[in-house]
Amino acid sequence: MSVTIKDVAKLAEVSISTVSRVINNSASVSPEARRRVLAAIDKLGYKPNQVARSLVTKKSNLIGVIVTDIGNSYVAQMMRGIEEVGRMYNYDILLSSSYGNPKTELKFAELLRSKQVEGIILISEDVDEAVIDVIKEFNIPFMYLNKYYKVSNLPSVSIDNYEASFMMTKYLLELGHENILYITVNNDKVGSVEKDKIEGYRKAMEEFKKDELILSTKDFTVEAGYDMGNILENLIDERNITAVFCCQDEIAIGLINYCYDSNIQVPKDISICGYGDTKMASIYRPSITTIKEPYYDIGAVAIRRIIKELEGDKIEEPSIYLPIQLIKRESCRRI
Repeated sequence: MSVTIKDVAKLAEVSISTVSRVINNSASVSPEARRRVLAAIDKLGYKPNQVARSLVTKKSNLIGVIVTDIGNSYVAQMMRGIEEVGRMYNYDILLSSSYGNPKTELKFAELLRSKQVEGIILISEDVDEAVIDVIKEFNIPFMYLNKYYKVSNLPSVSIDNYEASFMMTKYLLELGHENILYITVNNDKVGSVEKDKIEGYRKAMEEFKKDELILSTKDFTVEAGYDMGNILENLIDERNITAVFCCQDEIAIGLINYCYDSNIQVPKDISICGYGDTKMASIYRPSITTIKEPYYDIGAVAIRRIIKELEGDKIEEPSIYLPIQLIKRESCRRI
């Protein structure tokens, strides 16, 4: 039979309300009474009912996180940041993977609310307004993290994709490359960060008075990058392309694979850079020059923002932009 709060009160020779105040760390308990209650709890091995306690204190110390797929490398890095910072502030994490299904996201959102979570972080790869609207109605701190889209009225953490793309393009131009191809993914959906990246590329090319060349591939995969190889081979001859800026590391890896199979040397014959700084970018050969998206830091800052709001701190900016890092590696050379 489990130990109850009544058993603790009886052994400590105090009232049930006094035990409750000790458990909830209330100041209105004498040192002697507190000592007896803590000794009784230790002797009996009493564990408070956390659900009942949260109903009284309005504090569950739980943060809910809904992710698209925990198997994705960048999601796992975000989760590490969320968990480690949450643990520092005595918050536990309830995690659910939706695999990109909006109905599953809605289901998990309602489940998290039933568990009395104090805040929710949604890590998504698409934008579903219905899911966002439901979570906003919970009236608890909410952070929205999306690698591919932005929603201007939601608090989020990211880097400035326009500035990052401008920085990378300018770096290639300063290496002496005049004809730079930008490979994007054709996406006209409102809020796509690809639009910001394209504008950053265009701005740098315009400042250096160079002609832009933008091509679109079908998606963000290694296979899509490989499939762009034939087009690139023709452009090297027709447009004297010497550098390719890929909107994601996976596309850059696919393109480098094609070059290897076609006896095109990277970076001797063509420089190729990516975006994201995925784990593969540093261990691939040649290692890939890229823009770092600090996924661990994004997760860590997101949960810290929620905790600050729970602590009553004033939140001035809806979104947080982290410093941009250009990682220089072997896949790009000076000409």
